[in-house]
Amino acid sequence: MKSRQMPRLVLAQVCVHSAMTGCRLAAPLLALQLGYSAAAVGVLLALYALSPVLLALPAGRLADRHGLHRPLALAVGAATLGAALAAIWPVYAVLCLGSVLAGGAAGTAQIALQRHVGRAAASQAELKSVFSWLAIAPAAANFLGPLLAGLLIDHAGARPADETGFRAAYVALAVLPLLCWALARRASALAVQDAGKAGARGPVWNLLALPRLRRLLFVNWMQSAAWDAHTFVLPILGHERALSASAIGALMGAFAVAAVLVRMALPTIAKRVAEWRVILTATLIAAAALALYPLAPGVAGMGLCSLALGAALGAVQPMVMSLLHQIAPAARQGEAMALRVMVMNLSSFLLPMLFGSIGAVTGVAGLFWLVAGALTTGARAVVPLRALGEKEVER
Repeated sequence: MKSRQMPRLVLAQVCVHSAMTGCRLAAPLLALQLGYSAAAVGVLLALYALSPVLLALPAGRLADRHGLHRPLALAVGAATLGAALAAIWPVYAVLCLGSVLAGGAAGTAQIALQRHVGRAAASQAELKSVFSWLAIAPAAANFLGPLLAGLLIDHAGARPADETGFRAAYVALAVLPLLCWALARRASALAVQDAGKAGARGPVWNLLALPRLRRLLFVNWMQSAAWDAHTFVLPILGHERALSASAIGALMGAFAVAAVLVRMALPTIAKRVAEWRVILTATLIAAAALALYPLAPGVAGMGLCSLALGAALGAVQPMVMSLLHQIAPAARQGEAMALRVMVMNLSSFLLPMLFGSIGAVTGVAGLFWLVAGALTTGARAVVPLRALGEKEVER
């Protein structure tokens, strides 16, 4: 892959993903200011998670058939339209529409860009490297989008959080996807694999007949469950220990920073270590960190656990994407990535409710130990991934 293209593609994903994360901050705040209930705000936030689940498969098939530019153009158009409509008509129904458009656009762009960089990689080492760099984009967007929206909401109007501030925030968020298109539109087009070869078209569930793909999705789901468990339980544990909001925020920040830093280091690590070894090591470290978390003394001990957990879980996604690209049939790589997006987003939507029910019975510590035990037991599923060899493709 041409070295000058990768920074532009990373920045492109940062732009379109920042539009979604910024809208995800602005929409609930505006809905509350308009007098809507917490339940209405919950619907708004759920739409950001559910729309990628519903749109991932069409987006993956579109990327398989047309490459990068068509799905990315549709994603840019949808994200810009959603934010622009909210700037013009800041009412609840439009905010709901904008949630669907922004969430679906971010997921569509992610699938198209991941598929493109994977197919453009010239070697297995480069494959791991490009996915490591691209994985930095969502973390950066989770910082940039809310910060931009928050600053404009508070400072663009005559007074903080007035209508002018919200309109200005949405205008800025509508511009970000256009920057994405400016950065990515000149990316080299790649040949589209004939769907009649290397894995015929069929229902997406046929991909689950590939044993290694099924195993890989299970491994990735375990890591995602651990991530969601930490996000859900840490505020509760902090509250039980009478920690301040800033201390809890610092622990969450340590987790996020560790995830970003390890992804920046992965291109170097990936040259020397196979994907399955990285995933196995990360799984065991994450299990140990979760098991020790409830026993950690004070903020400093919890901070070390948070750093270890963030580094471990942050290392997994690029390795999973590299293996997914190798395992999936060439003509259906977009679909395989879409299937992963569907599983992860649906899990993130359902697991917090399950965690709440389990935590009510076991307590916070019990929930941490339960997830740690599941990771330790499930780590055995990683080892068979070392024997990749030829792709498991029905020919």
